[in-house]
Amino acid sequence: MKKNYCQWWVLIFLIIQCLHSVNCSYVESFPPIEIIGAKFFNSSDGRQFFLKGIAYQPQRTLVELEENGETFDTNYIDPLADPYICLRDLSYLQELGINTIRVYSIDPTLDHDECMHNLMKAGIYVILDLAEPETSIVRNNPSWDIILFERYKAVVDTMSQYPNVLGYFAGNEVTNDKYTTGASPFVKAAIRDTKKYINEKGYRNIPVGYSSNDDIETRDNLAQYFICGDTNADFYGINMYEWCGYSSYKTSGYEERTKYFKNYPIPVFFSEFGCNVDRPRPFTEVTALFGQQMSKVWSGGLVYMYFEEENNYGVVKVGRDGKNITKLPDFQLLKNQFLKIDHTKIGQTSYVENDILDKSKQPHSCPKFSLNWQVMGELPPTPDDVVCNCLTTLPCLLEDMNSNFQFEDYFIDICKKTNCSEITSDAGKGIYGKYSFCSNYQKISYVASRLYYENNATIPTCPFDEDIFIHNDGPNAYLKSNTDCKKILDDIKLLNNKHFLLGYNPYPPFLMPHGQDNIIIIRDGDDDTSPPKESSSSKISLSLMKGLTLIILLIVTSAVRIT
Repeated sequence: MKKNYCQWWVLIFLIIQCLHSVNCSYVESFPPIEIIGAKFFNSSDGRQFFLKGIAYQPQRTLVELEENGETFDTNYIDPLADPYICLRDLSYLQELGINTIRVYSIDPTLDHDECMHNLMKAGIYVILDLAEPETSIVRNNPSWDIILFERYKAVVDTMSQYPNVLGYFAGNEVTNDKYTTGASPFVKAAIRDTKKYINEKGYRNIPVGYSSNDDIETRDNLAQYFICGDTNADFYGINMYEWCGYSSYKTSGYEERTKYFKNYPIPVFFSEFGCNVDRPRPFTEVTALFGQQMSKVWSGGLVYMYFEEENNYGVVKVGRDGKNITKLPDFQLLKNQFLKIDHTKIGQTSYVENDILDKSKQPHSCPKFSLNWQVMGELPPTPDDVVCNCLTTLPCLLEDMNSNFQFEDYFIDICKKTNCSEITSDAGKGIYGKYSFCSNYQKISYVASRLYYENNATIPTCPFDEDIFIHNDGPNAYLKSNTDCKKILDDIKLLNNKHFLLGYNPYPPFLMPHGQDNIIIIRDGDDDTSPPKESSSSKISLSLMKGLTLIILLIVTSAVRIT
């Protein structure tokens, strides 16, 4: 009996090893997609790759979140970490004839092996958004901080092992009109730092790009911005909903957009498409997108979306039991359109030999500052954990609060009393405070400690609500052993001495207007896009202030000597 028991365990072990080796061999043989110039290519056969895909992200309903929100680990569903969901849908995805899915949010703490391996076996690639609903670059209050960067790195660490990961989106429609252009530098900084992180970790060279909207006032500037300067996106997606019903290449605006991107240096594709003004959707734009004219410029697209939700964009409806799948009329119509696709794919060798690649290597200038594009200067700095951790050694610390803590109220109060420039950002001027990439907890502790020193630090009590802020009695030992942290403390004390001479920035991080002084002057119907020039009267006033300051300093110095 014991002998048979051992034999069974050996057999089970061998079966597991066999299955593991099959998966490993399949993973090793699956060809990643690579970018050369403005095209995607299959790394195995060298043929051009077109995205023929669909958005794939089930949503929790508002009722579910309201009634059971506290029981969920996340407010979103990760379909790649739930084999029941992804395996249930796999045959339907294959029937549609797709080769790519877009997933907007994944949980990097979960296991994705089974879903990713089965998608590989079906020949399906995955393009992933790095953000998630509660950790993303917010267009009206943008930042690129240590919390966001940790989220992005966690997704990269979890998913880069899979050869069917086609790429990562660093943002989705973050800038969506002329009033939110100041958010784009933060996305570009995220692209820069994520690409660098992938390289430093020795991962496969997985591309990082951006998914934009099609706002007529900002779309050209956005497209130009993400390919200019030293930091570029690797690919560019556009959420395109101009073609509704039975439109046409000309009337939909597709012709004009195709002409604009004719010489774009990186792959460009529809990261979403499928206007739902008419239901069922006929998807007649598929023929145009993959046709002879557009396929020379565009690398395909992703239909929005697989699941029928409250917004009515789905091609299937999942039953309440989570088991039954009902194909909607859109499903068959999309399937029929995808079956019609038949275009000549350019070969990698031909692409390089015909000098097409050289066009993509030409440098591109950034958009000029204007009424519709209020961005200038450098990108936000790379978030630095070491620097931000130093802020937790300062005298005044914010106690850990719940997620609903109203930081804004405290920032408004503190920033009326002390200089907040070191924790604020202004993309309109290209100015970023040296601690602007730290967490809100760390930033508010920094400015509270500044105010503590400005009050001469005579009493070991923080100048705010003692139930919220605590006085840190033990920072000195750590500060003495950490040169960087000691320098931060010294800087705060130094800035305190200069506080009343230099003035302070009254705008807290949440209220800092982007490019507030960069006013566009309209002359004869044209807009002057140059930054405002300093007037002669302001120069005189500044000179008088400097003179008065010098006189005051001389008087104070003389008085000290006399005493």
